[in-house]
Amino acid sequence: MSATIMAGVDLAAGLTLAAAFGGMTFFSTVMAPLIFVKLPGETAGRFIREVFPWYYMTMGGVTALSALLLALGGPARLNAAMLACLVTLGFWFARQDLMPRINHARDHKQPDRFKWLHRLSVWVNGAQWLLLAAALVLVLG
Repeated sequence: MSATIMAGVDLAAGLTLAAAFGGMTFFSTVMAPLIFVKLPGETAGRFIREVFPWYYMTMGGVTALSALLLALGGPARLNAAMLACLVTLGFWFARQDLMPRINHARDHKQPDRFKWLHRLSVWVNGAQWLLLAAALVLVLG
């Protein structure tokens, strides 16, 4: 690939990583808490249940695109591409496995199970955020 094309791929990879990192940061620190502060508890719970599938799909798509673009960047971007792949897999796991189990625990009034699964989802999201931060450092550093 020409140097110009590689520079464009590198820029696009950095922008998609930054978008995912920023999106995760905004959702976790502003949107989710605000939903529970401004809406009644039952309404907030129903609303967040509708939002999370879209969050996971959108962020998973952006991080998958990041991984692809980083992989096109050659060996110098391979570590960052692998981190982005791990983050993408985390979104898939959260949407396809963890979220249905959380919803089931909530629907079947299993507060201890819900609490444990919710805590796990927070830890997964935090790990994904740290992996994206590491990928950004690799790309920008």
